[in-house]
Amino acid sequence: MDVQFLGGAREVGRSAILVNGSLLLDYGMLAGTPPRFPVADPDPDAVVVSHGHLDHAGAVPALLSGESRPLIHWTPPTRELAVTLAEDTLKLHGGTLQCPFTETDVRRVRGASETHGYRESFSAAGHEITFYNAGHIPGSAHVLVDDGDTRLLYTGDFHTADRNESDTPANRTDRSGDPIRGQRLVRGTTARPDADAVICESTYSDVDHGVRADVESQFARSAEETLWEGGTVIVPAFAIGRTQELLLVCDAHDIPCYVDGMGKGVTRMLRQYPGFVRDADALRRATSHARFVTGRDGQRKRITDQRAAIITTSGMLSGGPAMTYIPLIRSNPTNKVALTGYQVQGTPGRDLVETGSAEIDGRVLPVAARVEQYDFSAHADRDGLRSFLDNYAGSEIVVNHGDRCVEFAAELDADGFSTTAPEVGETVTLG
Repeated sequence: MDVQFLGGAREVGRSAILVNGSLLLDYGMLAGTPPRFPVADPDPDAVVVSHGHLDHAGAVPALLSGESRPLIHWTPPTRELAVTLAEDTLKLHGGTLQCPFTETDVRRVRGASETHGYRESFSAAGHEITFYNAGHIPGSAHVLVDDGDTRLLYTGDFHTADRNESDTPANRTDRSGDPIRGQRLVRGTTARPDADAVICESTYSDVDHGVRADVESQFARSAEETLWEGGTVIVPAFAIGRTQELLLVCDAHDIPCYVDGMGKGVTRMLRQYPGFVRDADALRRATSHARFVTGRDGQRKRITDQRAAIITTSGMLSGGPAMTYIPLIRSNPTNKVALTGYQVQGTPGRDLVETGSAEIDGRVLPVAARVEQYDFSAHADRDGLRSFLDNYAGSEIVVNHGDRCVEFAAELDADGFSTTAPEVGETVTLG
């Protein structure tokens, strides 16, 4: 089996992997100025998309811009999320170099689409494909590819259950009383299908996330203190996955909250696919607990004067309604900005953490409001990656999707794994 890495190798972003010259796994983009896309212009017979995040699905419509119409395979939520992302990219950047597709290309996506559930095998470009729950966001999948000679497991992005959590608080149990270890929104992956080779993400290969219950409790206590003092908490969050996770957290801890930005539509859409979330009833209750912002008639200004948490895009303060909220609350030290994940170097969120100021809509603004950062990551950490890979000690391991792929591959080699960390553009023969 020949595997060419068109993106996502030794980097986080623009994931794209071509298998045997005919099957494309993911086709993402790396947002930025300028954005970065996969290094080749592939013409696959079929496309399989692991999940609906920009760096894995953001450039998919561009594959339909020519005469070819490769069939796109994904889970139902992934299809809907990919279309939502494409429409947002068109709205923000349509007709510029930052958008590699047109409105016509986006309309073609649904017609060239075939959806599948977990553990339902199907054929694509002469390969047998099976999806398994990856525990990252609703609809995210490990992708098992079998060409008849080699079984390749492409992990996509994934999250495992929190093995270190021993004493689960009462508010982190599901309706049957079982403990919720890790994310509330989706269950951590338990799938370990047999595979001769594994392409494994490594985003947090040197990070310990800590016990999710502890992170959540710290966030809740801090938010409650701010609201008790009369302040407002701005919670920047990614629209897909993170917003819904924070809605569930706020509901579980009875924190009054609003939700704004693209996360509103994503939340409504995910409720249409109850089989792809941990607890559909809990998501329904959390949605009812929150108030959705319309943005009309000065609403955003009014709610910043209320004692509430406002969950809003974007997660790194690079756009969305956060551009309105931060200037409104920045001057009062009673207020708080609670960042909910990693802040990439060069983003306003990273600047805010490091300098106490950020560029918002072209202005560098000092922020007197308190700034805190919490790790609500939906990726496996160092222990999660190693526990997952322990099941594949005899398989070929290919490390990708990380800033330290070479280092992580060396660590795995030292422990007896057979590991490579290819560069973008490189082809690896597996099996």
